[in-house]
Amino acid sequence: MRRIFSCFAIGVGLCLASPLSVKAEKVWDNDLKRYLTEAELNHAEVFMSEDEAIKVILPKSQRVRKEVIQLSQDKKDLIEQRIGWKFPEDAFEIYIGETGDKIDGYAMVHNTIGKHKHMTYMVGVDSNGTCSDVELLVFREARGSEVGRKRFNVQYEGKTVFDPIRINKDIINITGATMSVRSISAGVKRVLVLVDEFYLKPAGIGSDTLAAKKDKGFLPSIFGN
Repeated sequence: MRRIFSCFAIGVGLCLASPLSVKAEKVWDNDLKRYLTEAELNHAEVFMSEDEAIKVILPKSQRVRKEVIQLSQDKKDLIEQRIGWKFPEDAFEIYIGETGDKIDGYAMVHNTIGKHKHMTYMVGVDSNGTCSDVELLVFREARGSEVGRKRFNVQYEGKTVFDPIRINKDIINITGATMSVRSISAGVKRVLVLVDEFYLKPAGIGSDTLAAKKDKGFLPSIFGN
Protein backbone atom coordinates (compact mmCIF):
# COMPACT_ATOMS: atom_id res chain seq x y z
CA MET A 1 0.00 0.00 0.00
CA ARG A 2 1.28 3.43 -0.87
CA ARG A 3 2.18 5.73 2.01
CA ILE A 4 2.10 9.52 1.80
CA PHE A 5 4.57 11.44 3.91
CA SER A 6 5.66 15.03 4.28
CA CYS A 7 9.32 15.92 3.68
CA PHE A 8 9.87 15.75 7.44
CA ALA A 9 8.69 12.15 7.57
CA ILE A 10 10.92 10.75 4.84
CA GLY A 11 14.12 12.14 6.24
CA VAL A 12 17.16 14.14 5.27
CA GLY A 13 18.25 13.65 1.68
CA LEU A 14 14.77 13.29 0.23
CA CYS A 15 13.89 16.96 0.58
CA LEU A 16 15.18 19.49 -1.89
CA ALA A 17 15.09 22.35 0.60
CA SER A 18 14.78 23.10 4.30
CA PRO A 19 11.33 23.95 5.75
CA LEU A 20 12.27 27.62 5.91
CA SER A 21 13.43 27.80 2.29
CA VAL A 22 10.39 25.87 1.08
CA LYS A 23 8.08 28.25 2.92
CA ALA A 24 9.71 31.23 1.24
CA GLU A 25 9.85 29.58 -2.19
CA LYS A 26 7.30 30.54 -4.84
CA VAL A 27 6.96 28.17 -7.78
CA TRP A 28 4.63 28.93 -10.67
CA ASP A 29 2.85 26.00 -12.34
CA ASN A 30 1.93 26.74 -15.95
CA ASP A 31 -0.66 23.97 -16.09
CA LEU A 32 -2.43 25.04 -12.90
CA LYS A 33 -1.97 28.75 -13.74
CA ARG A 34 -1.03 29.58 -10.16
CA TYR A 35 1.76 29.31 -7.59
CA LEU A 36 2.08 25.96 -5.84
CA THR A 37 0.96 25.86 -2.22
CA GLU A 38 3.32 24.97 0.62
CA ALA A 39 1.62 21.59 0.95
CA GLU A 40 2.22 20.89 -2.74
CA LEU A 41 5.87 21.92 -2.46
CA ASN A 42 6.33 19.61 0.54
CA HIS A 43 4.51 16.71 -1.07
CA ALA A 44 6.27 13.34 -1.30
CA GLU A 45 4.57 10.07 -2.10
CA VAL A 46 6.53 6.96 -1.12
CA PHE A 47 5.74 3.88 -3.17
CA MET A 48 8.36 1.50 -1.79
CA SER A 49 11.79 1.39 -0.18
CA GLU A 50 15.00 0.63 -2.01
CA ASP A 51 15.23 -2.80 -0.34
CA GLU A 52 11.65 -3.62 -1.34
CA ALA A 53 12.37 -2.63 -4.94
CA ILE A 54 15.45 -4.86 -5.09
CA LYS A 55 13.35 -7.84 -3.98
CA VAL A 56 10.85 -7.08 -6.74
CA ILE A 57 13.45 -6.61 -9.48
CA LEU A 58 15.89 -9.38 -8.45
CA PRO A 59 13.55 -11.84 -6.70
CA LYS A 60 15.39 -15.09 -7.42
CA SER A 61 19.00 -14.04 -6.88
CA GLN A 62 20.90 -15.95 -4.19
CA ARG A 63 22.86 -12.80 -3.39
CA VAL A 64 22.87 -9.16 -4.38
CA ARG A 65 26.03 -7.11 -4.23
CA LYS A 66 26.55 -3.41 -4.75
CA GLU A 67 29.22 -1.77 -6.86
CA VAL A 68 30.06 1.83 -7.69
CA ILE A 69 30.42 2.80 -11.33
CA GLN A 70 32.95 5.62 -11.64
CA LEU A 71 32.90 7.54 -14.91
CA SER A 72 36.03 9.00 -16.43
CA GLN A 73 35.44 12.17 -18.46
CA ASP A 74 35.86 10.23 -21.72
CA LYS A 75 33.36 7.58 -20.64
CA LYS A 76 30.91 10.22 -19.44
CA ASP A 77 31.19 12.05 -22.77
CA LEU A 78 30.49 8.79 -24.61
CA ILE A 79 27.43 7.96 -22.51
CA GLU A 80 26.07 11.50 -22.88
CA GLN A 81 26.49 11.19 -26.63
CA ARG A 82 24.67 7.86 -26.69
CA ILE A 83 21.67 9.00 -24.65
CA GLY A 84 21.55 12.48 -26.18
CA TRP A 85 21.65 14.59 -23.03
CA LYS A 86 24.13 15.70 -20.37
CA PHE A 87 23.99 14.89 -16.68
CA PRO A 88 25.95 16.09 -13.62
CA GLU A 89 26.73 12.73 -11.95
CA ASP A 90 30.08 11.04 -12.45
CA ALA A 91 29.40 8.00 -10.25
CA PHE A 92 26.47 5.58 -9.84
CA GLU A 93 25.68 2.73 -7.47
CA ILE A 94 24.47 -0.49 -9.07
CA TYR A 95 23.10 -3.70 -7.58
CA ILE A 96 24.10 -6.97 -9.22
CA GLY A 97 22.01 -10.08 -8.61
CA GLU A 98 23.84 -13.41 -8.79
CA THR A 99 23.01 -17.09 -8.47
CA GLY A 100 26.02 -19.35 -8.34
CA ASP A 101 28.48 -17.96 -10.89
CA LYS A 102 25.68 -16.56 -13.07
CA ILE A 103 24.56 -12.93 -13.19
CA ASP A 104 20.77 -12.68 -13.00
CA GLY A 105 20.52 -8.98 -13.65
CA TYR A 106 21.21 -5.44 -12.53
CA ALA A 107 19.28 -2.77 -10.65
CA MET A 108 20.09 0.92 -10.34
CA VAL A 109 18.45 3.72 -8.38
CA HIS A 110 18.11 6.96 -10.31
CA ASN A 111 17.14 10.49 -9.29
CA THR A 112 16.06 12.69 -12.18
CA ILE A 113 14.17 15.97 -12.21
CA GLY A 114 10.47 15.94 -12.97
CA LYS A 115 8.50 19.13 -13.46
CA HIS A 116 9.62 20.92 -10.30
CA LYS A 117 11.44 18.32 -8.18
CA HIS A 118 13.39 15.13 -8.63
CA MET A 119 11.86 11.66 -8.40
CA THR A 120 13.52 8.47 -7.22
CA TYR A 121 13.04 5.19 -9.06
CA MET A 122 14.81 1.89 -9.67
CA VAL A 123 15.46 0.41 -13.10
CA GLY A 124 16.05 -3.31 -13.57
CA VAL A 125 18.10 -4.73 -16.44
CA ASP A 126 18.44 -8.43 -17.19
CA SER A 127 21.70 -10.19 -18.00
CA ASN A 128 21.20 -9.57 -21.73
CA GLY A 129 20.77 -5.80 -21.39
CA THR A 130 16.98 -5.65 -21.61
CA CYS A 131 14.94 -3.51 -19.22
CA SER A 132 13.12 -5.92 -16.93
CA ASP A 133 11.28 -3.54 -14.61
CA VAL A 134 10.88 0.07 -13.49
CA GLU A 135 9.67 0.79 -9.97
CA LEU A 136 8.94 4.29 -8.67
CA LEU A 137 10.24 4.75 -5.11
CA VAL A 138 9.45 8.37 -4.23
CA PHE A 139 7.43 10.92 -6.18
CA ARG A 140 7.68 14.53 -5.04
CA GLU A 141 5.45 16.40 -7.47
CA ALA A 142 1.89 17.47 -6.64
CA ARG A 143 0.61 15.86 -9.85
CA GLY A 144 1.64 13.02 -12.16
CA SER A 145 2.18 10.09 -9.78
CA GLU A 146 0.56 7.87 -12.42
CA VAL A 147 4.12 7.22 -13.64
CA GLY A 148 4.40 4.85 -10.68
CA ARG A 149 1.52 2.67 -11.80
CA LYS A 150 2.29 -0.62 -13.49
CA ARG A 151 -0.01 0.06 -16.44
CA PHE A 152 2.31 2.96 -17.30
CA ASN A 153 5.81 1.73 -16.47
CA VAL A 154 5.23 -1.73 -17.94
CA GLN A 155 5.89 -0.14 -21.35
CA TYR A 156 9.60 0.12 -20.46
CA GLU A 157 9.91 -3.63 -20.06
CA GLY A 158 11.68 -5.18 -23.03
CA LYS A 159 13.42 -1.94 -24.04
CA THR A 160 17.12 -2.03 -24.97
CA VAL A 161 19.75 0.51 -25.99
CA PHE A 162 18.52 0.11 -29.58
CA ASP A 163 15.13 1.60 -28.70
CA PRO A 164 14.43 5.37 -28.69
CA ILE A 165 12.61 5.28 -25.30
CA ARG A 166 11.03 8.64 -26.04
CA ILE A 167 7.56 10.16 -25.93
CA ASN A 168 5.74 9.95 -29.26
CA LYS A 169 8.18 7.31 -30.50
CA ASP A 170 7.82 4.24 -28.30
CA ILE A 171 6.59 5.68 -24.99
CA ILE A 172 3.00 6.78 -24.38
CA ASN A 173 2.71 10.06 -22.50
CA ILE A 174 0.53 10.87 -19.47
CA THR A 175 -1.45 14.10 -19.76
CA GLY A 176 -0.25 16.57 -17.14
CA ALA A 177 2.91 14.57 -16.39
CA THR A 178 4.96 15.09 -19.54
CA MET A 179 8.11 16.22 -17.71
CA SER A 180 7.97 13.22 -15.37
CA VAL A 181 7.54 10.82 -18.29
CA ARG A 182 10.45 12.40 -20.14
CA SER A 183 12.56 12.23 -17.01
CA ILE A 184 11.93 8.54 -16.35
CA SER A 185 12.39 7.68 -20.03
CA ALA A 186 15.75 9.43 -20.15
CA GLY A 187 16.77 7.72 -16.92
CA VAL A 188 15.86 4.27 -18.22
CA LYS A 189 17.94 4.90 -21.34
CA ARG A 190 20.88 6.03 -19.19
CA VAL A 191 20.74 2.89 -17.03
CA LEU A 192 20.65 0.65 -20.11
CA VAL A 193 23.66 2.43 -21.61
CA LEU A 194 25.60 2.32 -18.32
CA VAL A 195 25.04 -1.44 -18.00
CA ASP A 196 25.97 -1.88 -21.67
CA GLU A 197 29.21 0.09 -21.35
CA PHE A 198 30.42 -1.25 -17.99
CA TYR A 199 29.21 -4.86 -17.95
CA LEU A 200 27.93 -6.20 -21.26
CA LYS A 201 30.56 -4.84 -23.63
CA PRO A 202 33.47 -6.07 -21.48
CA ALA A 203 31.78 -9.50 -21.43
CA GLY A 204 31.49 -9.52 -25.23
CA ILE A 205 27.66 -9.41 -25.24
CA GLY A 206 27.11 -5.67 -25.54
CA SER A 207 25.44 -3.54 -28.19
CA ASP A 208 28.57 -3.43 -30.34
CA THR A 209 28.63 -7.22 -30.62
CA LEU A 210 24.91 -7.44 -31.33
CA ALA A 211 25.11 -4.71 -33.97
CA ALA A 212 28.00 -6.45 -35.70
CA LYS A 213 25.95 -9.64 -35.96
CA LYS A 214 23.12 -7.93 -37.77
CA ASP A 215 23.51 -8.51 -41.49
CA LYS A 216 20.96 -6.13 -42.97
CA GLY A 217 23.22 -3.79 -44.90
CA PHE A 218 23.09 -1.15 -42.18
CA LEU A 219 23.60 -0.90 -38.45
CA PRO A 220 20.71 0.24 -36.24
CA SER A 221 21.34 3.41 -34.26
CA ILE A 222 22.32 2.97 -30.64
CA PHE A 223 21.77 6.64 -29.95
CA GLY A 224 17.97 6.55 -29.90
CA ASN A 225 17.64 8.98 -32.82
